[in-house]
Amino acid sequence: MSTAISPTAYNYKVVRQFAIMTVVWGILGMGLGVFIASQLVWPELNFGLPWTTFGRLRPLHTNLVIFAFGGCALFATSYYVVQRTCQTRLISDSMAAFHFWGWQAVIVGAIVTLPLGYTTTKEYAELEWPLAILLAIVWVTYGAVFFGTLMKRKTKHIYVGNWFYGAFIIVTAMLHIVNHASLPVSFFKSYSAYAGATDAMIQWWYGHNAVGFFLTTGFLGMMYYFVPKQAERPIYSYRLSIVHFWALITLYIWAGPHHLHYTALPDWAQSLGMAMSIILLAPSWGGMINGMMTLSGAWHKLRTDPILRFLVVSLAFYGMSTFEGPMMAIKTVNSLSHYTDWTIGHVHAGALGWVAMISIGALYHMIPKIFGRPQMHSVGLINTHFWLATIGTVLYIASMWVNGITQGLMWRAINDDGTLTYSFVEALQASHPGFIVRALGGAFFASGMLFMAYNVFRTVRASNPEDAEAAAQIAVVGAH
Repeated sequence: MSTAISPTAYNYKVVRQFAIMTVVWGILGMGLGVFIASQLVWPELNFGLPWTTFGRLRPLHTNLVIFAFGGCALFATSYYVVQRTCQTRLISDSMAAFHFWGWQAVIVGAIVTLPLGYTTTKEYAELEWPLAILLAIVWVTYGAVFFGTLMKRKTKHIYVGNWFYGAFIIVTAMLHIVNHASLPVSFFKSYSAYAGATDAMIQWWYGHNAVGFFLTTGFLGMMYYFVPKQAERPIYSYRLSIVHFWALITLYIWAGPHHLHYTALPDWAQSLGMAMSIILLAPSWGGMINGMMTLSGAWHKLRTDPILRFLVVSLAFYGMSTFEGPMMAIKTVNSLSHYTDWTIGHVHAGALGWVAMISIGALYHMIPKIFGRPQMHSVGLINTHFWLATIGTVLYIASMWVNGITQGLMWRAINDDGTLTYSFVEALQASHPGFIVRALGGAFFASGMLFMAYNVFRTVRASNPEDAEAAAQIAVVGAH
């Protein structure tokens, strides 16, 4: 106890910065999503301008939600979790600061270039080569801070949440660097180093594993820390969490070809992707069940704790979307679902129901602690946010299921003479009510983020970060 401990035992500054930007980018990314969903209802919202068209703004929406909102949530929570579970400060404050400002620069670069039409045209990898290089440098810095902190830990054990965060960092770096290999021809134009079906395969190896490692593995790291913490219960099965980790990272990397059924990709590769996707159901549900069963003996807390409700409902959506994904990877199902709104609904079951909800729950748990407050400003506002998010997600995915199956059936309907029964425009007209419901669902979800922003603002305004640092010091001294 006599050992002198720094008055700032943990670096909460970078955690606070990323936490606040998670909320900011969440509002912008989801607000833009509502806008482009509305464009499909009222095409006049394009305003006749090239940079406000759906095709320009849609990749900006996905980049803002995945990399700006989701990325900042992962960075904030991973820096918070790694310090607290390792009982040591981040290895370098300056590298962490570079990570924060460098990542914001990448996002601002996306906001400028994508509406102008500068794009590689690769899904989730649209940023042109100068921004892709900056992103890689920032990411490697993040990895160095995270793993450097792990190496200087005061604890003997590496908590399982850090295994998930670590795998997400390593694999995302590999995916990004390999898929972005390209030949620049000007400052804002490059051509992929790969060609034809090979380019498609590498892109969907990247694209599906951006979902698998960025949007799943990283957030499972979040789940393994914040669900037990908020429930005040130990994780249900530590052994299952280790099996979950190794099975997930072994299998997920093989599932990408299911995005390329009925294309020029060799049939064996399509079948491999399908088989691996179906097997993937086991570790996914193992993790979901592990999270759910952590509430054994604590289910009554859901009546009064909306933060825990966010975390548990996110697990329910994780279970649902990881059942739906393998099912949609089956070739016969895929022949109906592919290129329809069903796929869009599936993605948003994961993005809104799983990723956003667990991020929101984790932030509500974490923000009072990093700003030195006993709790969030208003539990009632968290409750309001929960119901807006839940209703919005259900409206979104239900409308897209109906639309998608309608589209799939209309596109494959043929007359006795072999001609198509419906024109594409007729299928589009049939989809119009679903587009309205989707825009409404998105508006519900995005409006919830505004309640969150106000709640966070009031919490931060009443805060004393020095109290948070002092609490961290006490925690570390107590651990010694």
